[in-house]
Amino acid sequence: MAARLPDWLDFPGSQDLRRRLATVVGAVLLSLVAIAFAAAGERAQDAFVALQHRWHWLPLVLTPATFMAVAWATRRWMPAAGGSGIPQVMAAARHPVRAARGPLVSLKSALGKLAGTLLMMLAGGSVGREGPTVQLSAAVMVAVHRWLRVPVTAGVIIAGGAAGIAAAFNTPLAGVAFAIEELAAAFEQKVAVLVMGAVLIAGLVSLGLAGDYVYFGATSEVLPLRTILITAPLVGVLGGLAGGLFARLLVTMRKVQGGPLGALRRRPMLLAGLCGIIVAGVGIATDGLSWGTGYAETRALLTGESLSLAFGPAKLVATVASSLSGAPGGIFAPSLSVGAGLGQLVSQAFPAEQSGAIVLLGMIAYFTGVVRAPLTAIIIVMEMTADRSMILPLFGAALIADWVSARVCPDKLYHALSLEFGVRAKTAG
Repeated sequence: MAARLPDWLDFPGSQDLRRRLATVVGAVLLSLVAIAFAAAGERAQDAFVALQHRWHWLPLVLTPATFMAVAWATRRWMPAAGGSGIPQVMAAARHPVRAARGPLVSLKSALGKLAGTLLMMLAGGSVGREGPTVQLSAAVMVAVHRWLRVPVTAGVIIAGGAAGIAAAFNTPLAGVAFAIEELAAAFEQKVAVLVMGAVLIAGLVSLGLAGDYVYFGATSEVLPLRTILITAPLVGVLGGLAGGLFARLLVTMRKVQGGPLGALRRRPMLLAGLCGIIVAGVGIATDGLSWGTGYAETRALLTGESLSLAFGPAKLVATVASSLSGAPGGIFAPSLSVGAGLGQLVSQAFPAEQSGAIVLLGMIAYFTGVVRAPLTAIIIVMEMTADRSMILPLFGAALIADWVSARVCPDKLYHALSLEFGVRAKTAG
């Protein structure tokens, strides 16, 4: 039985007041949770690096064991917490009334997602926290609306997920763009107002508590026109190919029945263990370049520093293995890191002072190739770097990458993965 509302909220015609209050309270709470999640994720990564420096070969045991344990716990107790979290929110938005009572955006799944992602980071997994923050934020928004007895609509779920993006990256415009481009299949005016309200509040709370920071640090990279005409199409094609192949592998793995991949899919614990061994081996071989989100390495490349050319390929392999393990974890930040590594490889053919700008093109091209959301990619990279001078080359690379990726993987990644959870949403009803 639902808890009784306070008298001052339980009167005829109070539903509009409760709807507004639920949006404000939900946005504030999810921002606080997102900030705490970010701080915990950084501590988990730092703890793993410290352990690995002390015992160099520890990941060969710790990483596969953790992957298997987290994958087993996820399948056993909270199957809706597996993977990124964005497909779950998309599936929930299609059936909001059923989803509000089911596992896709429940607090149990959200807490399981948080714990599982932190454990993956503590084991060196190449996972991000942004996708999990989307599911976590949507769950908080739904819980507040249910507590205040406000009907849960698709707009409520979408607003929660969009506000999660804004709070995780400190990128409010990207939150709105992501809601329009990915989370909302049919974007209506009422949903738009709700999303913008929730994103604004989440952004203000994040700004007040975390400060006016730029995720990857402010950059002001520029390229000569001749270099733009060469690099934007080249990086767009390469990013579209690599991102499309990554997306196709993840989509195929969810459908395949026969052959070696099908055999592995039917043995999820073996698959998780093998993925853990791959992540550990790549991390040790590259002296830790592939661990975690890749935030520090990406920021270094954007500022013109040089890393081993193995960074991009190593990060790609580690991200593929982490994503296939079945454990919770996002792909936003790792995809940006892989793209930065791709840009670094291309930049070797150009003057050193142009490397940061080409890295930026690589980030947007590969990220677009993976998620097929060029508008979100452009806005999120611009907000995370505070760079407005590269907008036209970024648009060109993103649009080319989107077209190439669609040829490689016709199904959009998050939409394809959400179909599996859509079945669960219907069943829950």
